[in-house]
Amino acid sequence: MSEIHGMAGHQIRRLNQISQALFRERVAAAGVDLTPVQYAALATLAQRPGIDQAGLAAEIAYDKVTIGGVVDRLAAKGLVDRRPSPTDRRAKALRLTPGGEALFARVRPVVWALQDDILAGLSDEERGCFLDLLARVTGTQNDAPDA
Repeated sequence: MSEIHGMAGHQIRRLNQISQALFRERVAAAGVDLTPVQYAALATLAQRPGIDQAGLAAEIAYDKVTIGGVVDRLAAKGLVDRRPSPTDRRAKALRLTPGGEALFARVRPVVWALQDDILAGLSDEERGCFLDLLARVTGTQNDAPDA
């Protein structure tokens, strides 16, 4: 075993690669053209309709510029609607369109199902513990640049 296999950063990068590959494979097999960050945006908008772009970026820990491109692509696909915010006329309130709601409802079970495959080597108890530990580690990092 190489030195890097004992490093958290390397193992986290590998797990991210596995997670991204499974996401792309399963979502494509379902006939959906969606990236992981686009899914995160749809999931957040399903729970927080009317959130603005800055709030969306903060919620899913992406920078505002990246989220701007994500929202542009989702809007171009007819999945997200942007309207003037009722509380800040400089901001746009984001909502899922009916097409966005339908696509999210279709792809959500696929994404949840692949979670088991990401952590396939762990028992149910270990998965819960692992996810709790990840939440502890990442919970304090959400305000970090490029988090």
